Amino acid sequence: MDWLQTIVLALIQGLTEFLPISSSAHLILPSQLLGWEDQGLAFDVGVHVGTLAAVMFYFRKDIYQLLAAFFASLTGKHSADSRIAWFVIFATIPALLFGLLLNDLIDHYGRSILVIAGTTLIFGALLWWADVTRKEIKPLETITLKDAIIIGLAQAVALIPGTSRSGITITAALMLGFERQAAARFSFLLSIPVILAAGSYKGLELATTGSAAQWEMVAGGIVVSALSALACIHFFLKWLDKIGMLPFVIYRFCLGVLLLSIWFFVPGHV
Repeated sequence: MDWLQTIVLALIQGLTEFLPISSSAHLILPSQLLGWEDQGLAFDVGVHVGTLAAVMFYFRKDIYQLLAAFFASLTGKHSADSRIAWFVIFATIPALLFGLLLNDLIDHYGRSILVIAGTTLIFGALLWWADVTRKEIKPLETITLKDAIIIGLAQAVALIPGTSRSGITITAALMLGFERQAAARFSFLLSIPVILAAGSYKGLELATTGSAAQWEMVAGGIVVSALSALACIHFFLKWLDKIGMLPFVIYRFCLGVLLLSIWFFVPGHV
């Protein structure tokens, strides 16, 4: 890797992890268009650490309140925060189970440009439909176990490349009647255990394989992905109620068409 590749890939990871536009769809483009080789397992772990640090820092007050409420609930003291904390756990379980059971299958069949283009377009359209037909009547504090399980199952679908974890969880929450801010907040809170699990899995793989790494590039990737993810979360939540989901839907449609063009018109790309 060189520094250009490091910065570009870290920016992609930091920005697309939390925007509803699919990180996998973007991470495939540099290798396909620029011929870049795989960045390596250590770099993947590093950028996951960066995005995890960003979301935990941004929601540090929420995390503290939810953890305090969670432990208080173990002694019988229940509250809206303890309910959200439990529901984050319950909503994470489907993605972890599906990830363990289907990871190899998805790696083998799901990473072609055609699959990613299709999911980018299909779930982009679903996001648009959920946003324009939404009935914003529910704050996050009213979430039920049924809501959490539905959103969690939607998150599990995001294991298919091109779906977008944040996109499909926000879509599910909007369809359930949650406010945009509530949908985005729950999606970001859900990202914490999922990114932690993915990073830990990759870290364990790195430790067992002993892969070589350019550690200065990994460190740079951590910093860039963390800063870009932090900015992304801040401005997304700030502008969400003003701009809605349409800009991201339009972007997904353009990206999907670009990927289809690569599939059909650029020789040697599968």
